[in-house]
Amino acid sequence: MKGMRSPAIRALSGVLAVAAALAAGHLLAGLVEQNASPFLAVGHTAIDLTPEPVKALAIRWFGEWDKLVLLAGMAVVIGALAVVAGLVSRRGPAPGAVLIAAFGLLGVVASAARPDVGALGPLPSLAAVVVGVVAFVALHRAGTAVEPSAGRRRFLVTAGGLAVGSVLGGFGGSALAQRSSGRARDALARRIPAPGPVPGGADFAGVGTPAFRTSNADFYRVDTALAVPRVDPDSWRLRVRGMVGRELELSLDDLLRRPQETRTITVTCVSNEVGGPYTSTAEFTGVPFRDVLREAGVRAGAEQVFSTSADGYTAGTPVEALLDPDRPALLAYGMNGEPLPAEHGFPVRMVTSGLYGYVSATKWLVDVELTTFDRETYWEQRGWAERAPIKVQSRIDRPKPFEKVAAGRFTAAGTAWAQPHGIARVEVRVDGGPWRDAQLSTEVSGHTWRMWRVELDLPTGGRTVECRATDRNGATQTPQRVPTVPDGATGWHSIFCTAR
Repeated sequence: MKGMRSPAIRALSGVLAVAAALAAGHLLAGLVEQNASPFLAVGHTAIDLTPEPVKALAIRWFGEWDKLVLLAGMAVVIGALAVVAGLVSRRGPAPGAVLIAAFGLLGVVASAARPDVGALGPLPSLAAVVVGVVAFVALHRAGTAVEPSAGRRRFLVTAGGLAVGSVLGGFGGSALAQRSSGRARDALARRIPAPGPVPGGADFAGVGTPAFRTSNADFYRVDTALAVPRVDPDSWRLRVRGMVGRELELSLDDLLRRPQETRTITVTCVSNEVGGPYTSTAEFTGVPFRDVLREAGVRAGAEQVFSTSADGYTAGTPVEALLDPDRPALLAYGMNGEPLPAEHGFPVRMVTSGLYGYVSATKWLVDVELTTFDRETYWEQRGWAERAPIKVQSRIDRPKPFEKVAAGRFTAAGTAWAQPHGIARVEVRVDGGPWRDAQLSTEVSGHTWRMWRVELDLPTGGRTVECRATDRNGATQTPQRVPTVPDGATGWHSIFCTAR
């Protein structure tokens, strides 16, 4: 057989074959489980194997875009490998077919290792291997036809068909993965009360702070899921097991029949750097976790609730925190008057005041096991602490870093939080001068953030503004700067601005 002479045609053949393989795998994963998609399975494995300092750096640099950056980077690497597969196949399709098959087998291994895809998990990657190899061989044969005009037509028809099929397969797989029961969601929406009014003076949004209640669309999202799990609310079950008097298995209807509670809670991510954005407040509706634990009967010696997400993520919450009658701890199914958005844990998630999210706010919750702290969770295995109470923190929201502001009287404003105790005082100073007390917003509860503002005199020139908060137990925010690992950052937030 005559070799494929054009490097461009060979490279394009590799790219189209790999695209067809990924699309086929993604389409089949829509029927099996979306995380069985070879692209996502390999991506999740990459996340799991990435050293913790690199993960922390990604969050610091890219924030909530870190997953998109990872997927884009994977796409570039896969595209480069596809080009190589085409270029090394000048005389015959075998070298490229072997490379494509090898990459597909990585997806098989990654899918088989996923805890959330079941026995059929490797099938989408196996299908991707078959489609990718067959597509590459077909393209190679079309590109090496003896008659130039016939060869071009055959190649263009084959390439065009694969391109269209890849696009349809990719969109089809995403559509299948996102199917859910609208009936159950509508029924749930009728059970969730409309958000209550925000108390007057609860924020200083007019001078630069966030609104007191964060909209669902703006609520921060930091998790390990490359693709948002789509859990069918009709078939969803929550198992309660381990060191309990009796095991429970609860459906969504079982939860809805229980006494309902709505609480406003500020949730904070342990990845939040000093002055960072990963803290938000919402009105959550659900069932008090302690009621479920009491019904199951917590046995002596149980130290943590080991919770598992639909995508296999695990977290450990101290039992005493969930049983504390003064601390809101919910099996939440509502958020700001609506069913939980898929991105925030639909149909049911944990929300616990006073603990960083990685130990207290498992989304897409499917299993809780009462056990001891001897059992390590996802983040503990990566160097984070087993216990993570939220530290007293405050943040300057106005002025922004390096902002140019008018010299003279200036209103600085910001946010402070210390769940579950609440904020009692915020102080602000300029250029290391004396601390001044800031005016605090109306306190809603110790489980929510609190805004502050203060009038400052800013002479012309570069100025450094700092803030510190004190909680209602008398604990003042420490000036000592420590990183987020292992249990949350500390330090005073400071910004530099220019008055002119």
